[in-house]
Amino acid sequence: MRKKRIMIIGPGGSGKTALAAAINGLDGPVKRTQNMVYGEKTLDVPGVYLESPWMHKHIIAAAQDASHVLMLVDQSSCRESYPPGFAKVFRVPVIGVITGSGNKPENDGWCIRQLKKAGIITPCIHINLSDRTGIDELMEQILGNTLRGIPKCPENVGKF
Repeated sequence: MRKKRIMIIGPGGSGKTALAAAINGLDGPVKRTQNMVYGEKTLDVPGVYLESPWMHKHIIAAAQDASHVLMLVDQSSCRESYPPGFAKVFRVPVIGVITGSGNKPENDGWCIRQLKKAGIITPCIHINLSDRTGIDELMEQILGNTLRGIPKCPENVGKF
């Protein structure tokens, strides 16, 4: 049986690799990734996979190794990255994460609408990697889903 990891997807510059490093307990500088990186607990998907529609099938295929999918949106950058309903293709719990929380609070509503349009059911987790706020709440959400034994079926995608 394969080891299940937390899949992290989002546009370039949204903090995917930094979040993966924090979840994996790694310190030090992070580098841009051009390929999927399998960490101890995470699967870091490069932003170009999301930004190129013909690469979406690779994200979906790699999700077979995921226990959860984190869909990131950067609060400081208002760009639409996810196709409508994209979260519904995954058969595992999908959690919406707003990164850079507090940097541009006026964009919070836009971020939430973007995640809802992608198929995420609120609540979304707000994190800020520079001061490490919200990471504990995110891990509690992931652990809570695992302990509750949420079935891996389409009608539960995105539900907490």
